[in-house]
Amino acid sequence: MEIKELLPIGSVVLLEGGEKRLMIFGVKQTANDEEYDYIGVIYPEGNLGNDEGQFFFQHKDIKEVIFRGYEDDEREEFIGRLADFYAKQG
Repeated sequence: MEIKELLPIGSVVLLEGGEKRLMIFGVKQTANDEEYDYIGVIYPEGNLGNDEGQFFFQHKDIKEVIFRGYEDDEREEFIGRLADFYAKQG
């Protein structure tokens, strides 16, 4: 997956096989020595105050994008820097 394809934070998605929607609140996250494209919380409840309410997932696991989050010049700059970082990682 290309870095430019990452959904912005605030996006609401439904995962393959999922029953509840998730709202993305972070991109390119690492957990248990594995890198994930996203971390999300259930929607509309949000953060429930524990790690059990946070879900790591890959872009390919998304069945449907319900709402695309906010994008502006600052996000474009961030995505550019992130793409450069991953290009240097090889």
